[in-house]
Amino acid sequence: MDTGDGALELAPLRGLRYAGADASALIDSPAFNLALALSPPYDLVDAASYARMTTDEPHNAARLTAPPAVSAPDYTGAARTLHRWIEEGVLVRDPSPAVYAYEQTTPEGLRQRGLIGLLRLPPPGGRAVRPHESIAEEPVLDRARLMAATRANLEPIFLLYRGGHGAERGAASRAADAPAEQGDEPLVHTVTGDGVTHRLWALTDAGLHARIAHDLAGRTALIADGHHRYAAYRRLQARQHGPGPWDLGLALLVDSDASPPRLGPIHRVVPGIGARAAADAARAHARVRALPEDGGTDRTVRLLAQAARQGPALALADHSGRFLIDRVDPGAMRAAAPDRSEAWRAMPTAALERLFLPLWGVRPRAAELVHDDAAEAVRRAGARTGPAAAVLLPPLRVADVYEVTGRGELTPRKSTSFGPKPRTGLVLRSLESLPERTDEAR
Repeated sequence: MDTGDGALELAPLRGLRYAGADASALIDSPAFNLALALSPPYDLVDAASYARMTTDEPHNAARLTAPPAVSAPDYTGAARTLHRWIEEGVLVRDPSPAVYAYEQTTPEGLRQRGLIGLLRLPPPGGRAVRPHESIAEEPVLDRARLMAATRANLEPIFLLYRGGHGAERGAASRAADAPAEQGDEPLVHTVTGDGVTHRLWALTDAGLHARIAHDLAGRTALIADGHHRYAAYRRLQARQHGPGPWDLGLALLVDSDASPPRLGPIHRVVPGIGARAAADAARAHARVRALPEDGGTDRTVRLLAQAARQGPALALADHSGRFLIDRVDPGAMRAAAPDRSEAWRAMPTAALERLFLPLWGVRPRAAELVHDDAAEAVRRAGARTGPAAAVLLPPLRVADVYEVTGRGELTPRKSTSFGPKPRTGLVLRSLESLPERTDEAR
């Protein structure tokens, strides 16, 4: 139960959602398609994808969440769009407070189930919710400006917790499974362009809410995705005087025991140095092997995965060749990161951040990030006008992230790409026209 660090709590809300199963009856567009209205998280939306999504469906949720550099209007424009969509009936507020069961199934058959609700922010220093990576100030301010302008949480952060196995599974984990296993009719059943099937149910029973609250009170959660949004929640809460709606933030909570997430890598495109020159410099602290060109990026990724079983490893690629770096000198890592644990120093992103990027004279934030797609990282390196190398990284294990964060450490920046990520637009939370009964929900 609550140890003084604040209990983990996921409270119900009256979610704001696209009207009906397909919303076409209330939107002046008979061609409205909910699947096309849903968006990836804001930090995965670039200018090209924004233009495509908002052309395919003018009511795409990215119109509310994309940064101004991508979407052109400032957040006053996002607020006007949100309020107009509510006034026009594009978005409607559910009649009863609910915790939402959310199921995602990927084309490969990975199924993830969780609960969407309002996370009560623990007190400062509390351990009920813990991050796993560091944050930058600018994205926090950006998300806080958006939330303040719209008075809304427009996309949930993504939390993991350990819910137990078999008969030991708690009420929250079982609640996430129950609607699908009972064959209940979902509020939403749609397939987005990435092939992921999304189903959503509203759990409105107050007794179930109480059982979920009792189960979660003794647990802790890890932020899988949404560190900057969580910090923005904190920033907005700190501006308030006394309790209120900013004490809560929209969240998806997933039991990683019942629904192990997919954990992908975040590759880098490093400017200013080619793959061969970077590989030659790395020989001072690691084994470096040239890789054959046949088999392409897929073979490079397979060889990298094999090497990573023995310790930190990474691969380099550009037009000059492909190289595998492994057997990193432990002494060099201890010297480069004396303030960190052995578990932290064993992470491939730790070797990249503390050892190799300084060796190559590259600042960490100068590297372009590419989520999951190694071939795309190689392509982008090749498209640069000057020297650039694709740095391919193996994925971490969820157990590694739990171990490091359990020690009170943070993984190196952008070490993980947890998935599948919640789709933006399925459930939004507006602070206007409360009540959400935020005080009674305690």
